[in-house]
Amino acid sequence: MARKIFAPESALIESVTHDGKGVASVLGKKIFVPGALEGETVSFRRRKRQKNYDEAELLEVLVASEARIEPRCAAFGNCGGCSLQHVAADDQRAIKHKSLADNLQRIGRVEPEQWLEPLYDTSVDGGWNYRRRARLGVKDVAGKGRVLVGFRESHASYICDMHRCEVLASPVDGLIDPLSDLIGRLSISRRLPQIEVAVADNATELVMRVLDRPTDDDLAALIEFAGKHKLQIALQHGGPDSVEPLDVGTSRQPLRYSLPDFDVVIEFEATDFVQVNAAVNRLMVSKALELLDVGPDHRVLDLYCGIGNFSLPIARKAKHVLGIEGELQQVNHATRNAKLNNLTNCEFRRVDLSAITGKENWIGEQWDRVLLDPARSGAEEVVASMTAIGAPRIVYVSCHPGTLARDAGILVREHGYTLEAAGIIDMFPHTGHVESLAVFRKD
Repeated sequence: MARKIFAPESALIESVTHDGKGVASVLGKKIFVPGALEGETVSFRRRKRQKNYDEAELLEVLVASEARIEPRCAAFGNCGGCSLQHVAADDQRAIKHKSLADNLQRIGRVEPEQWLEPLYDTSVDGGWNYRRRARLGVKDVAGKGRVLVGFRESHASYICDMHRCEVLASPVDGLIDPLSDLIGRLSISRRLPQIEVAVADNATELVMRVLDRPTDDDLAALIEFAGKHKLQIALQHGGPDSVEPLDVGTSRQPLRYSLPDFDVVIEFEATDFVQVNAAVNRLMVSKALELLDVGPDHRVLDLYCGIGNFSLPIARKAKHVLGIEGELQQVNHATRNAKLNNLTNCEFRRVDLSAITGKENWIGEQWDRVLLDPARSGAEEVVASMTAIGAPRIVYVSCHPGTLARDAGILVREHGYTLEAAGIIDMFPHTGHVESLAVFRKD
């Protein structure tokens, strides 16, 4: 059956979602139009019909908003990596603030005593070339006559036909076409589906997922490319443990980033989770520790600690830090980083925080402060045990306003905490990702 093509329509955009979708109402049904702004009149075509709403494609802006600006990236609108490049930076942050406030009110039924100022990179070009971690898709497309390298399209699962990326950190921002040319010359060009990007303070590494072993000629081409562009390249044949560096000699450097405010250096692997925005991460860590208000006699619990992004700076100020993390590799790297920084007052344990019962030994200990930095699913199992943990002050770093709001409601209504302050962190400029920070106290 042929796919139905809907006729163009026009409507007034009444509001905008956090990820840049304009919302119109046509005959009582909501229509989501990516790229349309509040107050604009636009022409659109419906792409998918749902029971309670429809999804549409923006065709033309008939009456533009004053907030609309010209996107910097030529691939914007087709590439799914960014959704807000057409919105001025202050307005992007206003959209994200509204998303956080709406979620706290609607889901958590809470409101902070104070709204924190947004955290963002205030340098002249701070919203660009910030992304130090990314996963790029790769596809050898005969119809295009080239290998496509980049993010997925906004309306489909295809790799976007792009030539550079304005948000990837240098030098990878300008390597889209060179990578396309390189992979197109490999014998395994159709068996290399993705590239992990890691840009550290001291080096850049690309981890190429390969489904077949490269030939000697392939390896020579990869090594030549790495030398020309001053990169480190590794190959991943299976899971994370299968990553093999091409160059294991003395020229290979451990990836690292610094937190100068705390005299901390953190080493990481290219496949480790690290915050994507180096400048904003520094601001976030400093603000979180300021809000946590750690003293020299405090025992601090850092949950979902990863490789020590918060634990190690906290250890510079606290008596003792216990970092809890579910991934063994992250625990091992955090332990290594503590030794690297000569910190002896912190320890790390592997615990699946989604499966705790509240009777664990570490929960029963006395904690003066707690820092939470969970994944998108939030910290529901942990906050259920917060009375037993007993800390009078909690700082919660969130990458999903919905789960933060849910957990905030539990902390306030079931455990007697007050939501002292909350605010957004613009970790991902030009995207709909809403990172935020919340502070809870128990008087």
